Amino acid sequence: MLKKDLDKLDVFCLAAGAMISSGLFVLPGIAFEKAGPAVILAYALASLFIIPALLSKAELATAMPKAGGSYFFIERSLGPLVGTYAGFLNWLSIALKAGFALIGIGTIGAQFLPFSPEFGIKIIAIGSCLVFTLVNLVSVKSVGNLQVVLVFGLLGILTLHGLSGLGSLDSAAYTPFMTTDTETLFAVAGMIFVSFGGLTKVASVGEEVKNPGRNLPQGMFLAMIVVSILYILVVGVAVGTVEASELAGSLTPVALSAEKIFGTWGIIAIEAAALFAFITTANAGVLSASRSPLAMSRDGLLPEGLSETSKRFQTPHTAILITSTFIILVVGLLSIEDLVKTASTMMILMFILVNISVIVMRSSKLQSYRPIFRAPFYPWLQIVSVVLYGFLIFEMGLVPLLLTFGFGLLAGLWYVGYVWRKIDRESAFVYLVKSITSSDIDRSGLEDELRHISLERSGVELDRFDHLVKECEILDIEEEIDAKELFHKMAKALAERLDMDEEFLFDSFLKREKQSSTVISPGLAIPHIIVDGEDVFEVMLVRCKKGANFSDLNQPVKMVIVLLGSPDQRNYHLRALMNVAHLVKNPKFKEGWLNARNTEQLRDVMLLSRKREKKPEQW
Repeated sequence: MLKKDLDKLDVFCLAAGAMISSGLFVLPGIAFEKAGPAVILAYALASLFIIPALLSKAELATAMPKAGGSYFFIERSLGPLVGTYAGFLNWLSIALKAGFALIGIGTIGAQFLPFSPEFGIKIIAIGSCLVFTLVNLVSVKSVGNLQVVLVFGLLGILTLHGLSGLGSLDSAAYTPFMTTDTETLFAVAGMIFVSFGGLTKVASVGEEVKNPGRNLPQGMFLAMIVVSILYILVVGVAVGTVEASELAGSLTPVALSAEKIFGTWGIIAIEAAALFAFITTANAGVLSASRSPLAMSRDGLLPEGLSETSKRFQTPHTAILITSTFIILVVGLLSIEDLVKTASTMMILMFILVNISVIVMRSSKLQSYRPIFRAPFYPWLQIVSVVLYGFLIFEMGLVPLLLTFGFGLLAGLWYVGYVWRKIDRESAFVYLVKSITSSDIDRSGLEDELRHISLERSGVELDRFDHLVKECEILDIEEEIDAKELFHKMAKALAERLDMDEEFLFDSFLKREKQSSTVISPGLAIPHIIVDGEDVFEVMLVRCKKGANFSDLNQPVKMVIVLLGSPDQRNYHLRALMNVAHLVKNPKFKEGWLNARNTEQLRDVMLLSRKREKKPEQW
């Protein structure tokens, strides 16, 4: 179990820090060369492109806040084969992005070293990686605290630069605004889009976030809004303050703008901001990337040792060390231009799989899939985004496509050679196919896992009523039935379970009903009786699909919750009645009860719809 140390501010800073990097400090000049002043619009479009992935990722993250993020969602939705591919994709893409950020740190720092630029860059980048590795090994909270300081320093400098620059704008620099065609504009927006990819990577540390159902999506949404506004503001100021001939193709567009506004001090401030940006991206990258091998190891897709956590610091030290070693090798040995494009292609492919995962999870109608946040406009949002992201992938070029395809083959070979015979876990996709082809399907292990995750997410410890529900008898009656026949079935099942007299139980139910109706609301009855003995208390759930007729005055009852207890349990009897009363007030309870596919899903509805004494988690 990983320690929950991160709050909403940490989530915001990890997400924002992972976004603000070369996409702001390097890319605007290259994009301006292709799109002219309309580069501002391209940045706005790119910020819109990320929204479908953000919404879908937020839904999955609030339903399954587990280490590994996208890998975990995709594996549970689409199965271990696709999950193996997704896990390696997720790990490699984040690690390569972190490596690129480390090169950025080295580029700035090498100016102050007496070595050749290339050697100095490598030395500083590798040294920085070792520092971030140490911080990650010691404490996730330390990572969060470092990220908070750096991100707010970064945001402060960029905001000051952007707002100050508004008074120095040359309106002539924006005319003509559209100097290219629409197709080129969208191609540039696709190139810029990868700058926003770090936003969703924070889901990889969902297991370490306090109150993840609220803090994860809210931190992600806030980061998206703040960084999008900042991107558009800073790029707009760069276009309006730097000569077009100087800005086009520049690798230091923001520094040029800062020099025009503030002089030499502006360059120093922006280089400091760039350094902060590269540090936050690399720091968040080491943290997020290491959670993919951790999660895959837990699931048996990688050797067990990768899931080990430090007894002292409760951090996944083995996964962190292997991830950091890989990043150092990339920085020290490889030219990363094509590999960065490949990482971007992998990231977009992950977005496609995440959107497909939402469609599969929703369509499966698993009762224990309980996201706190639900993506709007389902399923059209996901379908449109899959088409859009597919288009963007082909804009990345042939080399990234070939490398990604080749990497997929290697992941497939690993699955066949290592994973296939070890894993028999059923995915939501398999469950969906079974539910379509057959009305009678066995309980899926995924349902139990999702139920456990939902309760763990809310910090719920099972109480006595929960344990009674977990072990109780459940009847699912297909035909229409009257109250007496229903009482006979209930009495027979309880008599066998509790070794009691069937006729006595039947008479008790009948007598209780004659005293006053146990139908407490339309479609719901709570028969409750007192029996002889000590320390006896039992719950039974009964669903009557076509209804049970209790009287002509009430509509047929489809939901029956039976309570049975000995005299010494009278106080708990009243408490159990209160639990049931609170339970049925949940608007999702009736819908879940009527739509449950089997008795175990009825049990899930009871366990996951309860309003606990703890203040419920809200969006």
